[in-house]
Amino acid sequence: MMRGGPSSRHVGTRAGDALATVVLSVGAVALLMPLVWMVSTALKGTAFVMLFPPQWIPHPFTLSPFLNAWKTMRFLRSLRNTVFLTVSNVVGVELTASMAAFAFARLRFPGRDLLFLILLSTMMLPATVLLIPTFILFKDIHWVNTYLPLIVPSFLGGGAFNIFLMRQFFTGVNSEIFDAARVDGCGYWSMYARIMLPSAKPAMLIVFVFTFIGSWNDFMGPLIYLNNTKLYPLTLQLQVFVGRHVVAWNDLMAGTLMVAIVPIIIFFFAQKNFTQGVVFTGIR
Repeated sequence: MMRGGPSSRHVGTRAGDALATVVLSVGAVALLMPLVWMVSTALKGTAFVMLFPPQWIPHPFTLSPFLNAWKTMRFLRSLRNTVFLTVSNVVGVELTASMAAFAFARLRFPGRDLLFLILLSTMMLPATVLLIPTFILFKDIHWVNTYLPLIVPSFLGGGAFNIFLMRQFFTGVNSEIFDAARVDGCGYWSMYARIMLPSAKPAMLIVFVFTFIGSWNDFMGPLIYLNNTKLYPLTLQLQVFVGRHVVAWNDLMAGTLMVAIVPIIIFFFAQKNFTQGVVFTGIR
């Protein structure tokens, strides 16, 4: 009698698929639990926040935490500050990272590979190591309590990862296109603007998503460099709900949900193109 035939392999495959489905479902539930708790807490009154066992479905239902967060955070002003910082960083990173990546990928100049190696080595430095020297630098040039420390670095490439990511994409573009463009009389700026940028949409989308979410959710940078409450972005305004002896959890969760909803929407709509961009740029 034959063993291990097609039917047994089919049963084994179905069992493996079922196990994978169960494991992934449990993981998805575990990852969604904090979000569910945040939404549930944001819709509760103060007296119902710390009930045990937790009340997952708010009863009674209330929107007062959202109204309190809107007023306390000065939401419109803080939103304007956040949008300004985010748009500035996105524009700066997309522009300068693509220019630097084009230079490293297509231009030939002395020390290019060495400079690129030094650039990549900066990714090994923990961000916390650079906090104090960077703060001293910006303090000496009187940029503290302004937006300049939060914006100017984005116009200097925005970090080694963004340049590396776009360079990987640029090196994959067929070199025959550049040879044809050079024969037609195109200079480097024309090749960058007319050939590279239109073809680099997948890589630029990845950089956009990373930069947007990172800038929108940035807390440490504004905390270090901003002292004027009128300049605070949304993330920094959330600390108004944390007192010395008590935390307004429902108001804090409502404010957090109001801050997080925009990155969630951006990632939801960009998810398909984001995945394609990761494949095209060769990230593993």
